[in-house]
Amino acid sequence: MSINSKRRLVIEHGLKSIGSLGVLVLLLTESELVGANTAAKLIGVRIWPSEDYTRITLESDQALPISHQLLSAPDRLVVDIEGLQLNPTLKDLVAKVKPNDPYVAQIRVGQFQPTVVRLVFDLKEAIKPQLFTLDPVAEYQYRLVFDLYPINPPDPLMQLVKESARKEKLLLEAQNKNEDDPIAAFAKPEKGVKPSMPPALLGKSKDFQGERSTQQRIPFKRLVTIALDPGHGGEDPGAIGTRGSYEKNIVLSIAKRLKNKIDQEESMRPFLTREGDYFVPLHRRVSKARQVEADLFISIHADAFIQPHARGASVFALSQQGASSSAARWMANKENSSDLIGGINIKVKDKQVAHLLLDMSTTAQINDSLKVGSAVLRNIGDFAALHKNKVEQAGFAVLKAPDIPSILIETAFISNPQEEIRLNDAGYQERIAEAILAGIKDYFSKNPPVARRG
Repeated sequence: MSINSKRRLVIEHGLKSIGSLGVLVLLLTESELVGANTAAKLIGVRIWPSEDYTRITLESDQALPISHQLLSAPDRLVVDIEGLQLNPTLKDLVAKVKPNDPYVAQIRVGQFQPTVVRLVFDLKEAIKPQLFTLDPVAEYQYRLVFDLYPINPPDPLMQLVKESARKEKLLLEAQNKNEDDPIAAFAKPEKGVKPSMPPALLGKSKDFQGERSTQQRIPFKRLVTIALDPGHGGEDPGAIGTRGSYEKNIVLSIAKRLKNKIDQEESMRPFLTREGDYFVPLHRRVSKARQVEADLFISIHADAFIQPHARGASVFALSQQGASSSAARWMANKENSSDLIGGINIKVKDKQVAHLLLDMSTTAQINDSLKVGSAVLRNIGDFAALHKNKVEQAGFAVLKAPDIPSILIETAFISNPQEEIRLNDAGYQERIAEAILAGIKDYFSKNPPVARRG
């Protein structure tokens, strides 16, 4: 039997079994095997599922040309990759699909032509794919990225309203009771008696203890929405400690602890810009906060510096007039490079996004950010070392929402071996979350939220 006849039999057998095995292997001729020696080397394959989108990344030692097509009934995405040979690393992609992936049911791979690998993504629903390549950056070599977005993306505001419906109802009932007795709502406390304030307004900062003895009750007319932004994620690990700790994991854990604490406040509701290990571009973090009409945006990070002895927590606000220090400028540049490392499709960055990131910050937003930043820094300083005793400023892209007070918190230096240990400690994470919440309460006790934006 000729080689071509053998190949034809393998193809026919492979097509029958590909649905169950997910991999199709073809016999290659001697000349094709020679061509295989010049094929690109695949370094790794990764899948990052989330409600927003599913990302598939193929990393290789050279750029890979691709073509793709969408098929329906059933929904599939077919991708042909040139200059690549089927290998064990690529086969691993099949096993990486998780049952709870919102958009990908399974992936099938096969050697479509001697130097062309075909990937077939069986989809759970229709998608809008974005396929693009990334040049080498940081620790990565060439990356081929498939971002699978749903045709009808989830609405974060509707989801937040649904989750907080019961709390909203209770707040409305309490508000109606106060309106029936307006004197009780605003009455000054009796001598020696602390004022009646909702839990959302009771902070822990020592600087506010004296004021609370005379402060009147400040009724909230609605729930206060706090957007929590765990930095990095997915393809972007953030800083990596000497013990191998990833910043993206630590800050997500701290953000979830803070979310749980805010959930317990009767006048507040939290929103996470990411809830798992996946990448969210900087402009998308800002737009998500605006979508849910956040009253406050808090980006959570774990610092790193070239010298391991650097230590202490920091709080940053936006600056329109240059950084407050060379260290703040260095930090902003490092954090702003997240998009390059995490990987965004530059072609889809429209004028509105560019405008948002470059020129929409306001003086009022920065002033409010400095106030809440000072309150948070003061509360963190009650138990932890501070890198600087005042809020620093620089041009952080993630802080440029024009109408939301926004701060970035570096909870400690992950590059410092002692602080890396603390950052991984559940007790330290809890205290950081408590301090941030106390700072939030202190801020809103003096700056009640305004009416909803239109």
